[in-house]
Amino acid sequence: MHDNRFSGTLHFPGDEDFEEACFGRIFNARRPSDRSPAAVLKAVCEQDVVEGVRLAIERGWQVAVRSGGHSWAAWSVRDEALLIDLGGFHELSYDETTGIVTATTSVKGGDELNPYLGTFGRFFNGGHCPSVGIGGFLLQGGQGWNARGWGWAAENIVALDIVTAEGELVRADETHHSDLFWAARGAGPGFFGVVTRFHLRTRPLPKHLAHTVHAYPLGLFDEVMSWLHGMHHTVSELVEIVALTQTPPDGDGPVLLVTGVSMTDTPEQAAEALAPLHANPYADRALFRIEAQPTTLAEQLQGQRTANPEGHRYLVDNAWLTGTAGEVVPAIRKAFTEQPTRQTFTIWFSMAPLRQLPDMAFSLQSEIYCATYVIHDEPERDAELRGWLDEAMAAMEPVTAGQYLGDSDFTVRQLKFMGDEQWERLQEIRAVRDPKDLFAGYLSAGSVTNTNHWEQ
Repeated sequence: MHDNRFSGTLHFPGDEDFEEACFGRIFNARRPSDRSPAAVLKAVCEQDVVEGVRLAIERGWQVAVRSGGHSWAAWSVRDEALLIDLGGFHELSYDETTGIVTATTSVKGGDELNPYLGTFGRFFNGGHCPSVGIGGFLLQGGQGWNARGWGWAAENIVALDIVTAEGELVRADETHHSDLFWAARGAGPGFFGVVTRFHLRTRPLPKHLAHTVHAYPLGLFDEVMSWLHGMHHTVSELVEIVALTQTPPDGDGPVLLVTGVSMTDTPEQAAEALAPLHANPYADRALFRIEAQPTTLAEQLQGQRTANPEGHRYLVDNAWLTGTAGEVVPAIRKAFTEQPTRQTFTIWFSMAPLRQLPDMAFSLQSEIYCATYVIHDEPERDAELRGWLDEAMAAMEPVTAGQYLGDSDFTVRQLKFMGDEQWERLQEIRAVRDPKDLFAGYLSAGSVTNTNHWEQ
C-alpha cells in the first residue's frame, strides 16, 4: 500500500504482493519458511528510511535491513520486524577532485559500481560475485578483489550516512559519531543503524590484468595444496591467489584449480608477479595450464557469475584456517575432494602475509580463508547436503580460528568472528546507541557469544 509518509511503498501480511516484497530479492532460492516480517518498506529515498525507523519505534517493531539480498541465511527476514528494503534507493556520484565515490547500499559492486568508476579510470575492491550489493558486504568487512594486497574493502570507507535508533540521519566518520564509524566497519548484521550511503576511497584501475590457472586432478590435492601452503606468502601483493575445486561447465568431474589474478599496469609486471605460481613442482602433471594470460575485469566477473548462478539453492559455510600444511591439508580434504553436487565449489583464499588491520570492529582474519558453496536445485536434498557440509566443516575444527560473517549462518553453527576486545566494545556501543534493541541484530539459534562452539 502507499502511505503518505513514504515515497516508496509499505507492504503488510495479507497484501497480494507481500510474499514478493519479503522474498523476491533474496539471492538464495532456499528461503526461510519459519519467519515473517511485520511489514516491508520498499524505500526509494533517504527520508523513507528515516520515516521507516520512526514508524517502527511507534509500532514497537524491530528493524531489519536488506541491501543486495545476498546474505545466504536471509538475515533481513525477521519475525515481527519492519524490513526496510533498500533495493529501490539507488544513487551514485563520483568526486574527481577527491577520488571518493558516494553510493547507496543496494548498488552492486561488480555490475554497477565498477562499470561506473571505470569511466573515470577508477576501481573499488567490491565483492567477487558481481550482483552483491555493497551494503552487507562492507558492513561485514568486505572480502573483495585482492584482499591480501589491498586489504578489506571496509578500510576504504571514509564516511557513512546512517539513520540511528532515534530515527535521526547522521554522518559518521573518524571525527563525528566515530563510535558508529568504528562499529559499521565489521559489525555486519549486528550493526545498530541503517546505512543509507557509503563514501568510499577508490583506486586507479589496474591497466593490465593477467591470470594464471593450473588445473590438477584431485589425486594430486595433498601435494599441490601442501606446496601452495608453503609458498603463498612469498607471492607479490599485486596477485590475488585462489585455489578451488569445481567442475568445469564441460567437465566430467571436479578438478583442483590453482589461480592467480595479477593487478598490474604492464604485461612484464604481470609475468613477474605470477611467476612463483608457475614454479609449481607438479606443473608438468597439470591437466591444463594458462600462464600470465591477459584478462579483463568483465571476463573475471563472468566467471564469477557462472560459478554463482541465480535461482539456485545454496548452503554455505566457512572458516579462517591456521596451522601447518600437515595439519591444514588433511582437515580441508573432504570439502575439496568429495563434492556432493555438480555445482558445489570450495575455495582456499590467500590472505598471506597478513596485513595490520586499522582499528575497527572487523578484527578476525588468518592467512587462509576457506569456504564451501553447496549449490543445488532439489529441496528434498537440503538436509542431506547440510549434513555433508557440517561434516566437512567439522573436519576443519582443529585448524579453525573462527569465521567470516559474509559466508556464515549462526542458525546452524556459531564461530568466533571478531577479536574479544572488539566484541566487548561493540556490545558497549550498542548499549548506548540502541538500548531498546530496535535493530534486530544477528540472526541465530541462541545468543551470539563470539566463540567457537566447540570451545564453549
